[in-house]
Amino acid sequence: MKMLFQNLFGKRDEIDIYKEEQIQSPTRTIIRTFASNKLSMAALFSFIIMLLIVSIGPMVYPVDLAFSEQSQQNIRPGMDMMAIPDALIQNGIRDISVGRTFSVGVDNNGEVYIWGKTVVPGTNVSEIPEDLPPIARVAAGYDHVVAVGEDGKLYGWGNNRQRQLRFSREAQDLEEIQQIAAGFQSTAVLDNEGHVYFFGNTNLTEMYDYNEYQGQLKDVVLTNNAALGLLDDGTPVYLGTKPLPYSTRLPNEKFIKLAATNKTVAGLTADGRIVVWGSPNYKGEAQIPDEFEAQPVDIVGGQYHYVVKLANGNLAAWGDNTYRQATVPGSVNDGNNEQIFSGYYQNYALKADGTVDTFGLKGYMLGSDGMGRDMWQRILNGGRWTMTIGALAVLIATVIGIVIGGVSGYFGGAIDIFLQRISEIISSLPFLPFVIILNVIIGNELGPTQRIYLIMVVLGLLSWTGLQRLVRAQVFSVREQEYITAARSMGIKEFAIIFRHIIPNVISVIIVSTTLSFASSMLTESSLSFLGFGVRQPIPTWGNMLFGANNSVIIQQFWWQWVFPAIALSLTVISVNLIGDGLRDAIDPKSQER
Repeated sequence: MKMLFQNLFGKRDEIDIYKEEQIQSPTRTIIRTFASNKLSMAALFSFIIMLLIVSIGPMVYPVDLAFSEQSQQNIRPGMDMMAIPDALIQNGIRDISVGRTFSVGVDNNGEVYIWGKTVVPGTNVSEIPEDLPPIARVAAGYDHVVAVGEDGKLYGWGNNRQRQLRFSREAQDLEEIQQIAAGFQSTAVLDNEGHVYFFGNTNLTEMYDYNEYQGQLKDVVLTNNAALGLLDDGTPVYLGTKPLPYSTRLPNEKFIKLAATNKTVAGLTADGRIVVWGSPNYKGEAQIPDEFEAQPVDIVGGQYHYVVKLANGNLAAWGDNTYRQATVPGSVNDGNNEQIFSGYYQNYALKADGTVDTFGLKGYMLGSDGMGRDMWQRILNGGRWTMTIGALAVLIATVIGIVIGGVSGYFGGAIDIFLQRISEIISSLPFLPFVIILNVIIGNELGPTQRIYLIMVVLGLLSWTGLQRLVRAQVFSVREQEYITAARSMGIKEFAIIFRHIIPNVISVIIVSTTLSFASSMLTESSLSFLGFGVRQPIPTWGNMLFGANNSVIIQQFWWQWVFPAIALSLTVISVNLIGDGLRDAIDPKSQER
């Protein structure tokens, strides 16, 4: 018989017939029922993960509200900016140059390689000319590449809008080219006789072909808006015509090498001293280390940082360290560095054995926005603000709803009528239009932080009506029960009965309503910010990060700027709603039948 029942009922374990008679507390029953709902549990885990990410993430990845960087605008997601092709390393590295979001290298066979984010506005620098001969050296600019072939001729590709690749016949006929340099919409070519030739936007970059130093130059560097050179005797000279900090602050020193960042120039003397001039305090390029472990023998510059090679084969760096491009890892400093290549926010250290170590900006996991800001950092910090605004708005609404609903339901009569009319007036207001009008009238006179507080308060003051009706109904249904009558007979005050005896017995309903209201408040804040009436930039929220989605160019070309914030907001709101539904079903099993 026992085997028969086991076969009939799926061979499940035998249970005690008295087990179902055991009494469980309501709280334990609710927890067990909620835990048995797999969808709600998955939503709970998802929300906890999101909450931890947006709570801990901003501590690890703090956001700089004043940050913007033109060279990093609208970069696609990916961490491949320093992913050097294996073939380049295997064939031996002859030269590397760093552009805006890409790098270009040449191997010992003259083959050209390009990696990183090669699609830049207006062009794709990975489209190397098919008839390109073996290359001797390369120079990468903001969005173009210049190369010198083994035949001594000039070649170029990429953006040519400012004629930075339209070489003159004189430059094309040069027999020997000593150096090439590429910058922002500009190109410089230096021949072996000390003559320099400039191409590109001369209105933006101070560079003058007919300068008095022609025939005396041995080195040329380009900043974002100027060209400087080094004479044969080591004297630094300015190759423009308009006075700029580079010309008015020229040091009275003799150098063996020049390097440049966006706004500064550095010179290296024969005895290893370094002098920086231009606008050195902009990003800290003037903060040269007081002492090096060995004498500097070479120097290169990035966007806002410098790297030097020391006599002992190690490296040292200083300047802006936003992407840790000025922090040399311990693994790089093994004494075997032969050559250093640097530009923008990337650094490549070529070892004696032909391998390469890299440090600096690898890319953006979720891309960058129109101001050059990391979308990952913005989403982390934006989530913290969105959840904080939603939580505090719900807290305000919950307190008001419990007080008004409890008092109205307990006392009834004229008090109930008066409070319900107020509730109806508030609930009859067109929510979003009213909040927008109120925010525009008052919010324009407030600072960014005060504006956030205003949004919290406004959302809280306008979203309590639904909860108060729910609390009123619950209080109204229990106010005549025996334990309330007993409390009155004992002389307990009315407000103590409401908030110490009745409200705790209806707290489960309040929790469900509050959970669902939290999701609604986050959506409302995001809607306001999306429409431009909520939290404003540069303070990030998921809503104002979606503000750019009203631009067709961003929707089509820069999808990551709205897809990832939308996913984060949707995932959080859906999770909270599912948690609320699960709690409602666990607290009120009859709701599943309706």
